[in-house]
Amino acid sequence: MSKKVLIVDDEVYMRVLLKQTLEDFEDAGVELLSAGTGPEAWDIVRAEHPDLIILDVKLPGISGHELCRRIKDDTALANAHVMMLTAQGREADRERSKEVGADEYITKPFEPNYLIQRTSSILGVSV
Repeated sequence: MSKKVLIVDDEVYMRVLLKQTLEDFEDAGVELLSAGTGPEAWDIVRAEHPDLIILDVKLPGISGHELCRRIKDDTALANAHVMMLTAQGREADRERSKEVGADEYITKPFEPNYLIQRTSSILGVSV
């Protein structure tokens, strides 16, 4: 079974940028999925069971925090690694992400090489 990464951001350019950053993983057999709203992401998470979810905090429909909580509360999904990637850099936002079970918190703008390194480590896939 191939590894899967779900990119969730309401801004199209950010989804494209993240997909381009991680495109070498596709050559290694990793499937890159994307969603622009919380409800769309929740449907994909339940259907596809991604290994890594790169999740914005501010999303239409269901917030990133609520989505993360749902993922971590569901025993079938709880092993997914949730990486919050957001422009929200305040300590309160970091704490809220930790409270809902996020595995890590990265602020935008992000360092592409760091994201590639973390994705490689999380998935156990070299690119």
